Amino acid sequence: MTYRHAPYRSEKMEKVTLMCAALAAASLTGCAGLNADVHTTNPAALQGEPTYTITRMPSQDASADHPQFEALLRDELAKRGFVDTAGKPAHYLLSIAYDTRPATVGVGGKDCAPSDCPKAEAPFSLFGGRAYQHSLTLRFFERTSGEERYKVSAVIADRDADPLRAMPVLVKSALAKFPFDAPSDWRVKLQQDKASGVRNVISVQPLQP
Repeated sequence: MTYRHAPYRSEKMEKVTLMCAALAAASLTGCAGLNADVHTTNPAALQGEPTYTITRMPSQDASADHPQFEALLRDELAKRGFVDTAGKPAHYLLSIAYDTRPATVGVGGKDCAPSDCPKAEAPFSLFGGRAYQHSLTLRFFERTSGEERYKVSAVIADRDADPLRAMPVLVKSALAKFPFDAPSDWRVKLQQDKASGVRNVISVQPLQP
């Protein structure tokens, strides 16, 4: 009797394994695929003339990719009424920081934030794809006082190690509301246009505590 049921149990276990793998894939998509988590400091604190000039770190001066990041930011900020003075006196100094690294991917709740997802002990690959976490932080300093007036960070995860491909989503997410008001933590959802392949913001919601 036991022997006759063994193949059934094996087949059932295979189905369960496949279901778990599918759920893991769905979880990665839900947590990161077209979602970004945004955190702000000093929400809605931008006041005064909407002009800025970009400050660079030495490593950014030497980077071949950095000018593309700046061009993308200028375009998006211009849509929101902020003008780059190209090094001339401006109300704000804008600092840009970004990072790409292998991500620890959570397998768990639907639409969970990266900070809330159950974590694997180390980055793992699902069907051969490694996950990467991309982050962008923008800091606006008042030029005359040097005080930080506004800071916003956006984080996404995907299976592409190229930060250039992640940057459009990060910029759109960080500027989805500009400036973000209270609370400090938000979930930005994006959807890919089937014709152009461009990802556009479809909703901006505060994260529940």
